[in-house]
Amino acid sequence: MAGNSKLAVAAHALVWIELHCRAGHEVATSEQIAGSVNTNPVVIRRLLGRMREAGLVCSRRGSDAGWRLLRPLESMTLRDVYEAIEPSPLFELHRAEPNPECPVGCGIKPAMRTVYDRAEEAVRAELGRVTLDEVLRDVLAVRGPAGAYELVSDCG
Repeated sequence: MAGNSKLAVAAHALVWIELHCRAGHEVATSEQIAGSVNTNPVVIRRLLGRMREAGLVCSRRGSDAGWRLLRPLESMTLRDVYEAIEPSPLFELHRAEPNPECPVGCGIKPAMRTVYDRAEEAVRAELGRVTLDEVLRDVLAVRGPAGAYELVSDCG
């Protein structure tokens, strides 16, 4: 079963926009962000579009088009990002209705729903403890604050 990387890509994009801004740029383009993420700009635009609807970023069109943050990273948590980009539950139940005549089939959905609800709340709670500013600090710890601006110019 493949994992979902949307949250990691979305956090990457937001942190990159912040560093790009700190380097003296007013906005970041989808193409620039995609260069850092190593993905197609359409993927970035889709994620940023969802985050725009959630009030995390805004965009402008025209010759100076691009994206910018609407809130400081200190006030954005990974939960905010997760809820903006993941409208569906973390876990899903059966796509087809199990056999109601089977002793397992008739009770599996309620049993699993309870577990899934608790697991989802635990994930949301943990994501709510981590701000994007903390993510940025961890990113900078790998390269060091002096290399942060070089990092932005190297990949965008």
